[in-house]
Amino acid sequence: MRHTFVLAVFFAALAVSGCGTTQQSNQSQSQTQTHMGFADQSHAQLVIAPKVDDLPAHPLPFKGKLISGDKDELPPAVAMSLSDNSPVTFTYREELTHDDYHVPLAISALDPANLIGAPLGDIGVTAFASLSISSGDTIVADYTAKEHASKSYNIYHDATHAEVDEAARAAVRQRIDQKIYSDEARLAKAVASAGTQKAPTASAGQ
Repeated sequence: MRHTFVLAVFFAALAVSGCGTTQQSNQSQSQTQTHMGFADQSHAQLVIAPKVDDLPAHPLPFKGKLISGDKDELPPAVAMSLSDNSPVTFTYREELTHDDYHVPLAISALDPANLIGAPLGDIGVTAFASLSISSGDTIVADYTAKEHASKSYNIYHDATHAEVDEAARAAVRQRIDQKIYSDEARLAKAVASAGTQKAPTASAGQ
C-alpha cells in the first residue's frame, strides 16, 4: 500500500510538472508571437513622405548643356536631355536642411510604450531645388521646389539620414520634373524663339 501511495504521488508530481511546463511554454510562445506582432506592426507604421506622383521620365524637346550642378544628381528630365554642344544651358542646385527630433533618454527609458514600438524619434529632411534654363543670354525658365521627407524609428527598426536624404532628393527632383512637363510646350517655343532671335545677329556678325 505504501509503495502504491508513493507511486501515485510521483505520477501526480510529474503531471503537475508537465502541466506547468506546458503552460510556461504556451505563455512563452504567446509572448513571442505578441512581441513579433508588435514588431511587425511598428515596422508597418514607418513611412517615408511625401507622396509625389511618379511620372514616366522622358527627354525634353531640346538639348541643354549643364553649366552648374552634378550630372549624377539631376531631375530625370534634365539628365536625359544633356548635350555639351547645345546653346541652351541648365543650372541646377539642391540644398538639404535637417530637422531631427529625438525623445529624451530619461523619458524613453521609463515609457513602457516603447516595448510595443512607440517612436523614439524622427529624422526629417527638407530638400530645396532650383533649375534655370537659358538660351544664350535669355533666361527662358526658372523652377523651384521644396519637399520634406521624414521617417520615425523605434527600438525595433532604425532610420538613417542617408535613406531619408535620398527620399527627399528624389521627391524634389520629381517635383521639378512635374513643373517642366506641365510647361513643356511653352518651354519648347521659348527655346526655339530665343534661338531664332539670335540667328540674324550671328549672320550679320559674319
